[in-house]
Amino acid sequence: MNRYSNMAIGIVLLFGLTLFYMGTDGFRAFTAETARVNNLIEEKPTFPNVTFQDSKERAYSIDEFKGKYVLVTFIYASCTTMCIELEMNTAEIVEQIPADYMGKEIVFLSVSFDPKRDTPAVLDQYRQIFDSDGETWRMARIEDQNKLDSLLKKFGVIVIPDDYGNFTHNAAFYLIDKTGTLIEVLDYKKSDEAAKKIVKILDTEARGNL
Repeated sequence: MNRYSNMAIGIVLLFGLTLFYMGTDGFRAFTAETARVNNLIEEKPTFPNVTFQDSKERAYSIDEFKGKYVLVTFIYASCTTMCIELEMNTAEIVEQIPADYMGKEIVFLSVSFDPKRDTPAVLDQYRQIFDSDGETWRMARIEDQNKLDSLLKKFGVIVIPDDYGNFTHNAAFYLIDKTGTLIEVLDYKKSDEAAKKIVKILDTEARGNL
């Protein structure tokens, strides 16, 4: 192999390495989803002004939870795959949060991205599957499609409808702080790890307030 061949191989490798660097967010991410999460954590978007309607037909904004952490998930009730695992794992986190924190320092909120079908009655049936109490863990929809789309875009939630009433979508645990700012995006498949991280945040703040 002559020096020109070596040079050509070097150029190809350098070009490929450059593309890999750009496509993986500077080597920090090896998948598009990881890059998305990294960007969200860096940007720390604030929760937009939307109106929720929950399973009890109550209407309110994110200000309902002002002064509390909120763990948010995005679901649709007719989902038979990812959403079930997501909400089952949410239930596991709920069980690991100390009782003194539940409802006082942190609440859970599952937001439907299928508002036409996920009426309050449907959400009320859905919450019972996962033993959600409808208070410390609420399930709600956003009827205004434009505002819902804005929220999904802001939090990097990808929702692609098909021709059969289903959606292809990503999933995660989104932790919102007491000011309405996104501070953590946690792997929904690792509920124990997510619970430990959340409890650590709550414990640290509790000690700081002593």
